[in-house]
Amino acid sequence: MTSDRGLANRRRHWVPAAIVLTAVFYIGFAPGDPLWLSLAFKVLPMMLIIGYAISLLPADRDRVHTFIVIGLGFCAIGDVTLEWFLVGLTAFLLGHLWYLAGFLTRARVTSARVASVVPLAALGVAIAIPLLSAIQGAGDTHLLLPVAGYIIVILTMAWAALLSGNRWAIVGSLLFVTSDAILSWNMFVADVTFSGLLIMATYYSAQFCIARSVADFG
Repeated sequence: MTSDRGLANRRRHWVPAAIVLTAVFYIGFAPGDPLWLSLAFKVLPMMLIIGYAISLLPADRDRVHTFIVIGLGFCAIGDVTLEWFLVGLTAFLLGHLWYLAGFLTRARVTSARVASVVPLAALGVAIAIPLLSAIQGAGDTHLLLPVAGYIIVILTMAWAALLSGNRWAIVGSLLFVTSDAILSWNMFVADVTFSGLLIMATYYSAQFCIARSVADFG
């Protein structure tokens, strides 16, 4: 029993280090071709993050733990399929819905937490107006509804994290919003300096924090 616990503790220490190393390798050194190899390096940190979340699951796990792990799985699918934009967007959307459902199971309503919807909504409007205008201006009208829906869902997910009061979930959800805001701005509105680094660094950090949150939802 003691040796098993020691092994689990060691695993919890080396897995975060492996996540950082594989993320840094993908961001800075992974080849862009062939596509399948690039995608394999891209999703490897997520596979480790999922394993890390599973290693943190409490013995008396409930819906929030299961939902977060499922959400991580859908996001990993999104990593692989984002080359086909609407397919990847759908996978990430489903991931956010699972996160949202999980966080809501632990929501604790206070006036401050409820009021946090105001800055989130303001942020959503500030991002959505130029983004949707740029998409419409480019003639990609078929993307308007999916992108608008995605903005609403990811911001609602972040609000649910705030309602839960879990600091890891809150930081992770806000980093996810940041990552997707940079990605969408760079893709549709204007080039962002060091966009690849900023997008992936905030993305992997977001997923790690959300995975880590399962331990504090014990």
